[in-house]
Amino acid sequence: MRTLIRGGTVATAAGIFPADVLIEGETIARVGAGLGAEAQRVFDARGKYVLPGGIDVHTHLDMPLGEIVTADDFESGTVAAAHGGTTTVVDFAVQTPGQPLREAWETWMRKAEGKAAVDYGFHLIVTDLPPARLVEMDVLVAEGVTTFKLFMAYPGRLMVDDATIYRALRRAAGNGGLVLMHAENGGVIEELVRRALAEGKTAPRWHAATRPAAAEAEAVHRSIALAELAGAPVYIVHVSCAEAVEEIAAARGRGARVLGETCPQYLFLSEERYDAPGFEGAKYVMSPPLRPRPGQERLWRALAAGELQVVATDHCPFRMRDQKSLGRGDFSRIPGGAPGIETRMSLLLDGGVRAGRISLERFVEVTATAPARIFGLHPRKGVIAPGSDADLVVWDLDREHTWSAATHHMRVDYNPYEGMVVRGVPELVLSRGSPVVEGGRFVGRPGAGRFLKRAPRSD
Repeated sequence: MRTLIRGGTVATAAGIFPADVLIEGETIARVGAGLGAEAQRVFDARGKYVLPGGIDVHTHLDMPLGEIVTADDFESGTVAAAHGGTTTVVDFAVQTPGQPLREAWETWMRKAEGKAAVDYGFHLIVTDLPPARLVEMDVLVAEGVTTFKLFMAYPGRLMVDDATIYRALRRAAGNGGLVLMHAENGGVIEELVRRALAEGKTAPRWHAATRPAAAEAEAVHRSIALAELAGAPVYIVHVSCAEAVEEIAAARGRGARVLGETCPQYLFLSEERYDAPGFEGAKYVMSPPLRPRPGQERLWRALAAGELQVVATDHCPFRMRDQKSLGRGDFSRIPGGAPGIETRMSLLLDGGVRAGRISLERFVEVTATAPARIFGLHPRKGVIAPGSDADLVVWDLDREHTWSAATHHMRVDYNPYEGMVVRGVPELVLSRGSPVVEGGRFVGRPGAGRFLKRAPRSD
C-alpha cells in the first residue's frame, strides 16, 4: 500500500524543513516538498510536525520481582508506548544464576510473541558469567541481542563483582557487543539501609537517603575505569545526578568511550516528592532515587552539550494498591520503579524543547536517532529517509494534554506526573507504515510488532 503524509514540517536530528513523506508498504520511499504521487491513504499534516517514532531503550515489561510482576506486559506496555509516540522498545531479558544466556533471552521472546504492538528488541541482564560462559555472549550477538546489562547494586540478587564486569567488557570489546552498567555502589548502600532500618527509619524518604549521589558517582567512575582497562566502550544507564555527569564528562574529555542515558523522572521530579503525606512517597521509589532539584539543570546542560546521549524511561511499573504497598513499614521492601513509557516524549517536547533547554533537532537525536545508532538499529530506525522503516509520528505541538492515571494507557494506578499539563500530542503514529494510534485511539494490533535483530558495533 502507498501512503502519503502531506503538508507537514519534517524534523530530524539534522534539520527541520517542510516536506511530504511517501511510504511504500512498510518503508519510506521519498521525502520532499510537493510530492504528487497517488496514494491509497493520505494524511493531512498541515500545521503539524512529522518526527521519527521514538525509541525507548530501557523498559521492563512483564518482569518478575520476587512474587510480583511489573504491571505492564508486552501488550499494555507497547500500546501505551505507541500512544506516547514511541514505536520501538528495547526491553531486558533477565538471566537467573546458572541459566544459559540464550535460554533467558528465549524466555522473554515468548513473553513478547503475539503481544507487542510495536517493534521490539532485547538486552540481556547478566547475573552469572564464569569464564566458560563467555562464548554465550558471542552467540547472542550473532542472534541480534548485542547488549548486556550488569549491576553494581542489589547484592544477593543482581549485583556482580568487578571481575565479572571486566570479563564482560573484555568479551564485548571483541565481539561487537556493548555493556550497560547500573552504576550504584551496592555494598555501601546495603550498609546504609541496614543502619537506617535499625534506627527505625522506615518511611519512603529513607530510600533516597540511603542511596546518596556519591554512591552513584563512585560506581560510574569505577565502571569507566574497568571499561578503559578492558579496552571497551561502556553505556551508563539512568544517570540521575550532577556528580555522575561530571564523571562521564571528565572521562569523555580524555577520550574514554563512555555513553550516558538519563530519564524524564530525573529531569522533572525531585527528592521532595518523598516527603508526600503518608505512604505517597512510595510512588517515587526507584533506583537511583530522585535527587535535589538544583542538579536537574546540570542534566539538561549535559543533554544539550552531548555529554549524555539518550533519554530513555526505565519504565518499571508497580501498582500502589497491591505492589508498592508491600513496603509499608519498611522502605527497603517497596518495589522499585515507576511508569514512564507513555509520558517520555511529550514531557521532553514541552519541558525541553518548548522551555528552550534543547532544540527540536536535539530532541529527535536523544529520543530516536542516537538510540538507533548506539543500539544497532540505524538506519532502519530513528531517521526519516528513503529505505528506512516508516515509523513516524505526526505531532500537534500546540495541543495541550494533562497527564493523569485516569487517562493514561499504562496498566498502573498512578501517574508520577499527575496533573501536569504539557503541550505536544501525537495525532498519528505509524509503525512500519501502518497506523497504530490515530486521533488518540489505538487502531493497531497486539502482536503486530516484530523482534528486531540488532547489528553489532562497527567501531
